[in-house]
Amino acid sequence: MKYSSLIYCGIVLITINGCARPESKKVSNIPDKFIDPVNMDTTVRPGDDFFHYANGVWMKNNPIPDKETRWGSFNELREFNAQAVKGLLEEAAANTNATPGSIEQRVGDFFKSSMDSLAIEEAGAKPIIEDLNRIDKINDLKGIINEINHQQSTGLTSPFYDFYVYQDSKNANKNMPQLSQGGITLPDRDYYLVTNDRNNTIKEAYKKYIAALFKLTGLSEEQAAANFDAIWKTESILAKSQKSRVEMRDPIATYNKFSLEQFSQNTQPFNWVEILPALKVNGADSIIVDNPQFFIDEGKLIASTPIEDLKVYLKWNILKKSAPYLSKDFVDANFAFAQVLSGQKVMTPRWQRNFTLIDNTIGDLLGQLYVAKYFTPEAKQRMQDLVKNLSVTFAERIQDLDWMSEETKKKALEKLNAFTPKIGYTDKWETYDGLEINADDFYGNVKRADQWNYDYMVSQYGKPVDRTRWGMTPPTVNAYYNPVNNEIAFPAGILQFPFFAFEADDAINYGGIGAVIGHEMTHGFDDQGRQFAADGNLKDWWTSEDATKFKERADKVVDQYNKYTVLDTINVNGNLTLGENLADLGGLAIAYAAFKKTPQGQSNELIDGLTPDQRFFLSWAQVWRMNIRPETAAQFILVDPHSPADARTVGPIVNMDAWYKAFNIQEGDKLFVPEKDRIKVW
Repeated sequence: MKYSSLIYCGIVLITINGCARPESKKVSNIPDKFIDPVNMDTTVRPGDDFFHYANGVWMKNNPIPDKETRWGSFNELREFNAQAVKGLLEEAAANTNATPGSIEQRVGDFFKSSMDSLAIEEAGAKPIIEDLNRIDKINDLKGIINEINHQQSTGLTSPFYDFYVYQDSKNANKNMPQLSQGGITLPDRDYYLVTNDRNNTIKEAYKKYIAALFKLTGLSEEQAAANFDAIWKTESILAKSQKSRVEMRDPIATYNKFSLEQFSQNTQPFNWVEILPALKVNGADSIIVDNPQFFIDEGKLIASTPIEDLKVYLKWNILKKSAPYLSKDFVDANFAFAQVLSGQKVMTPRWQRNFTLIDNTIGDLLGQLYVAKYFTPEAKQRMQDLVKNLSVTFAERIQDLDWMSEETKKKALEKLNAFTPKIGYTDKWETYDGLEINADDFYGNVKRADQWNYDYMVSQYGKPVDRTRWGMTPPTVNAYYNPVNNEIAFPAGILQFPFFAFEADDAINYGGIGAVIGHEMTHGFDDQGRQFAADGNLKDWWTSEDATKFKERADKVVDQYNKYTVLDTINVNGNLTLGENLADLGGLAIAYAAFKKTPQGQSNELIDGLTPDQRFFLSWAQVWRMNIRPETAAQFILVDPHSPADARTVGPIVNMDAWYKAFNIQEGDKLFVPEKDRIKVW
């Protein structure tokens, strides 16, 4: 399902129906020591570089695996979960006695088909030839519009724009058709609009990628190379019309509601009165658009571009979407381009790529197998206790704010108390009724799954909002806040060390998963989330004075993170990362206050020579330990709303008095911030 960039604010840029629940088995990756001194670089002063003080030796001893673009705590746990799921997939694929239509049969057959390299090689480009031939037959603008509709409505790909049905931000109980700017291949508009050595290198790699895929469909090298010009010109115009990622963070500016007739007047040749039924949405009279000017410009682009160039662009959308699921030549070309963007050394193993695909397409089937074996009821109960403690603590902090009026505090507490926590996995699994999965048809399985997910999405128009739906699957190592549902969610996959462990002392769990819980709660009150009320609707519940005071504090956070650099020369974008930075700052502060309510938090008992407070802050730091390839780091500065790992580690703590006391940080230390300049928001 497609969502606007607003919907899910994750911590990073991830019982069986009708059956008795098998005995749970706890995944165990518990270390001998929860804070292991061998991972720390104690030659570094904590007040000079807390990130390397806490993680320096670990980083030296844990280089990035060739198949990865970065390597840290999140990646270790994702790898751990992937290996666990691999066993489930292989077991399901080998189960010849699975009941037809059962979870095991469908998951197993999807995985079996994805691992059948002989059949995939034999098919070559055949699975997409029919789509390409259909485009060849187009001879007018009407045919172009029909093809755009076809690609969108089959879930095949999203040429020119993104379309989805989701909750109306100003009426969260109603699902509405929505349009979002899109249509480009490179990760951000700046790759098209900014000229520098890095972007020039990527452009050349993109040119080779386009030529390689077209050659694999039978075009001559000259024809394949010429197609780049048409694609680059089209996508560059689309990029120029797009708003920046910072501009797209404004939920007010990106909420524009039109009648279909009104919007069609300015966006010809797009006639949305005709297009929506073609996209399988019937009976709608209005639509929500994030960037109206983009669609006005896009209409002019399509009307003025030669039909043959538009056909090349539409073929390209099919090729780039399909390449990872076709024969080796396609997959290799796809990876060669990805290497230039990310710096990854070798391709991710086939089984792991396919695990990700299955998780993304039929995640509720795979998720049932995962939680049945690897998630314990005890973990869910412990998380519920932690969420309750964090919520009570957050409420106390709101009440104690010296910059907020009683009127706004009342509304803030109303919103906090209305939070819906989701822990582990959904209470209502999706069954994917009608989705056909065959053990000998990999590309067909992908295509049918995309079609099923699209059809499900558009079927929600006119139906009551299903608030039981999750935005992440159970094995995901991540968490999120959803403003229109006013909910916080923590998939089973993240409820393991270093975030959470039964065996760990409270300092570890509060510095890890406690800070994650606080992070997601704070998203409800960051610069975006604060604009949504307790009922999930986008509406202003602040006094103007309080909103001004909040912005003053948020601006200080922007300034703080703007000073952090990547690769020595590239600065963090404090405006793009503001929401996540506010969530980190608030989340860690709330988690620490909650930790101080525990017996350990109120004691001075040493564990491995560390005080409770030292263990709390070191737990936070080890969550963010990470090595990252320079190519990936440069890309993330453009596209990732999260700050780099070292900035995430030190950004919140330098504003917390308790950290200074715990590690005896003094004036003159590089990270020292005078007490009067420390930022406190929530």
